Amino acid sequence: MLTGKKVLVIGLAKSGRAAINLLYKLNATITVNEYKDAKDIPDYQQFVDKGIEMITGSHPEELFERDFDFVIKNPGINYHKPFILRLKERNIPVYTEIELAYQVAKKQNYIGVTGTNGKTTTVTLIDKILKGHYSNVHLAGNVGTPLCEIVLKYNLLEEENHYIVLEMSNFQLLDIDTFKPFVSTIINLTPDHLDYMASLDEYYASKTNIYKNTNVNDYFIVNKDDVVLAEYLKKYPIPCKQITMSLTEQADCIIKNQAIYYRDEFIIDLNDIKVVGNHNLQNIMIAICIAKQCGIKNDILNQEIASFIGVEHRIEFVKEIKGVKIYNDSKATNTDASIIALKAFDQPVILLMGGFDKGLDLQEMATYKDKIKRLVTFGAAGKRFKEDMKVENSICVNNLKEATLEAIKNAQSGDIVLLSPSTSSFDEFTGYEERGLVFKDIVKGI
Repeated sequence: MLTGKKVLVIGLAKSGRAAINLLYKLNATITVNEYKDAKDIPDYQQFVDKGIEMITGSHPEELFERDFDFVIKNPGINYHKPFILRLKERNIPVYTEIELAYQVAKKQNYIGVTGTNGKTTTVTLIDKILKGHYSNVHLAGNVGTPLCEIVLKYNLLEEENHYIVLEMSNFQLLDIDTFKPFVSTIINLTPDHLDYMASLDEYYASKTNIYKNTNVNDYFIVNKDDVVLAEYLKKYPIPCKQITMSLTEQADCIIKNQAIYYRDEFIIDLNDIKVVGNHNLQNIMIAICIAKQCGIKNDILNQEIASFIGVEHRIEFVKEIKGVKIYNDSKATNTDASIIALKAFDQPVILLMGGFDKGLDLQEMATYKDKIKRLVTFGAAGKRFKEDMKVENSICVNNLKEATLEAIKNAQSGDIVLLSPSTSSFDEFTGYEERGLVFKDIVKGI
């Protein structure tokens, strides 16, 4: 398909490698430019043996004066770099691997999700809902699996009409050309990535690329509760049909009688939802709107949402023991993340907090002590955290296991036990993932 085409791949991260594999399958003539030295690339010789030209250790100016049919750029490489600007100045198309995969695959059903926060939770839920009905459903993009890898693995060069749920960062959206999802959304817009983007306006505008190629046969899900998003949707008009959702206003998807409804059809009672917080209700409602455009019936929506416990280690529901609900938020390695977790619950929680002491200031966190019914601190930071948080009902123990058993032993029916450590885990574990897994094992063993 690409025989005779000269392609430059810049960056050998996961997305670059997936692009190379797909380009190789399609017989392109491939040049790779990687800033690392050859000795630091374990499979360097394997690339060379395949006839791939490897230029490593720098980004030499002469390379970007050569002629290529197009370039695949790792999304993490800043597009303001002089060598990227030079390629664009010479009218050489620069794409991400998503655009490459989209151009070479047969027609598929693409669902594009972007936004500042909540992307991973939303796409994970959409993927789960669609898998409750369809067999050919794939999750890709910023969530961890490159689309090029999916195209190769599931033979999408020949097969059609799979459902592909894509989490898309603004980096990935900057370099699309023809990519067109049949359903898409921008969950929300808040400041981020100002180290990479020229301005906040440019960051917000880049998100609107997700719908720029859509037409009257496509759908865009509008979160009416986000005022910044509303401003940018006016600035960059949506060319396709719109479906709306709101926690408080009239919309296609709303909350009434303590339940979620889509166009007057009952979907699910709020009491049957395991994930917590208004931010997650928005994520669920967006997922419902998307799933309805994919032909999913309400009984499947109800079943899949009711059994959704969230993304692992992010305010993840673990188990209910004698009326006590237990949540794993091990990914909260700073106080900002723990504050979000505390605000997600309507009632004060029994909080497990501690781990490696990286000297975090707890002043702001301590202002939320009214959200804490009981504080159990642990680990190297345990003693200081207990003192600095100034929660009257508190205890300090040695490690995570003692903290977990102590919290659950003294909890009453209706209580929430929340592991949201507010710091890293390196006093006891290799990372937040191991800490979260150990916590879940302890809870499940009770």
